[in-house]
Amino acid sequence: MKNPFATALNMQRQAWEATADLAEKTGVAPDRTETVENVGVGQTPSEVVYEENKLRLLHYEPMTEEQHDIPILVVYALINKPYILDLQPDRSVVQTLLEAGFDVYLIDWGEPSKLDRTLGLDDYVNRYIDNCVDVVRDRSDRESINILGYCMGGTKSAMYASLYPEKVENLALMAAGLCFDGDGGVLELWGSEDYYDPETVTATFDNVPAEFLDVGFALMDPVANNVTKYVRFYDNMEDEDFVENFARMERWLDEGIDVAGEAYEEFIRDIYQENKLYENELRLGGEHVDLANVDMPVLQIVAEYDHLIPPAASKPFNDAIASDDTEILEFATGHIGMSVSSRSHAELWPEVCDWFEARSNGTDEPSRASDRSSGDEPRDAESEPPTTELETADAGPAGDVAGDESGAGDLADGGIDVETGTDIDAATSEFHGEDRSDEEIESEPDDLTDLRGVGEAYAEALAGAGVETVAELADADAADLAAETGISPNRIEDWIEQARER
Repeated sequence: MKNPFATALNMQRQAWEATADLAEKTGVAPDRTETVENVGVGQTPSEVVYEENKLRLLHYEPMTEEQHDIPILVVYALINKPYILDLQPDRSVVQTLLEAGFDVYLIDWGEPSKLDRTLGLDDYVNRYIDNCVDVVRDRSDRESINILGYCMGGTKSAMYASLYPEKVENLALMAAGLCFDGDGGVLELWGSEDYYDPETVTATFDNVPAEFLDVGFALMDPVANNVTKYVRFYDNMEDEDFVENFARMERWLDEGIDVAGEAYEEFIRDIYQENKLYENELRLGGEHVDLANVDMPVLQIVAEYDHLIPPAASKPFNDAIASDDTEILEFATGHIGMSVSSRSHAELWPEVCDWFEARSNGTDEPSRASDRSSGDEPRDAESEPPTTELETADAGPAGDVAGDESGAGDLADGGIDVETGTDIDAATSEFHGEDRSDEEIESEPDDLTDLRGVGEAYAEALAGAGVETVAELADADAADLAAETGISPNRIEDWIEQARER
């Protein structure tokens, strides 16, 4: 039986600690509030070189004296602001491309007004994207340019490449929804014609409000999106870097934009419900979006723990197109982690830059990334798409990861928790990719599956976050590791406790 006096003293000690903690947090609260209200995003210098309706085409100032011959046009989704690709200087896709010597342009779609309710995919692809491509071609004096499309922007970029193949030198598709035949993730279920009629939504709202979409995404994981992230914010108020990261993500989440009604209807009906793009049945402006025209080099960049656009909704596309130069980079992160995690910028984006570089200087020599795959070899339709060493075999334990277009609930993002902005690379970077001798490996204690509740699937998810041994798990932070893997914090805390008892 426990000593009642000891219990009382312990409760008193905890109360004192909580009071001291509250006092400390209260002292920094005004400064942190100012940080949240004034945090900067999208700060890479740029100029607007073309405008049409609400659209602005940004051109970024070069960061290197020598540049690759072919510029890159970045095409983002319609549903959020594109500065997720330029969130902060050390986690910016835009800056990473600039530092690699590319001339970078980005489409900022703006927010449609009521008058834009009838804008459809034909307008966005055959008018807006094509006009922007022509501006970039004229400015760079190139017949064709590189295109990098992210999420819904990747889907539209694939359509564009089919309709205007002569204008696309190389096509990179990042977490692009391309194939929805039963394995397309939560949005395929959400968009199922058995349960959902997009025209009912647009008949009610005209343009689909950002708030409507945000609530739907947040409800995928209501506890994490409405409780857990704020608890973590409170626990980390003293950490200014944490607060800045949290504030940037919250600002991006809060600044969602409406989607033009007709484009929304077409995307849900034609792409999700009827799978017309992958089935090669899609038509825009009366013209067939024929996948046989997609004959340029194509790179698929997919996230292993992406529940919004899982790998199965992207990878089969490579077998449906005519190109004989295709490649897949699959990285252990979530939908938003690809663009904002420090680990993605350290490991994934150099591979992407290599792929573009090898195809952007008038040379046929393979890049360092393609050296590890057969991406330049012709394939028949029955063969597996080539992959690099970044690709992993399994998608992790079902039900333990979540992702969405807005970033809400995306708990599997490497390097940063998209809900809280937590830097989760600090706990894992010393282990990830470290070269170890055979003697060191042999001397390691029991593997993770020796712990109660850790099976092979969970062990793989932990390994993807850089935690491969019991000792590494004992040194890990539960909240950070939960954010990295998407596994529940309570489960991870139990495993860490077991590891520390060994």
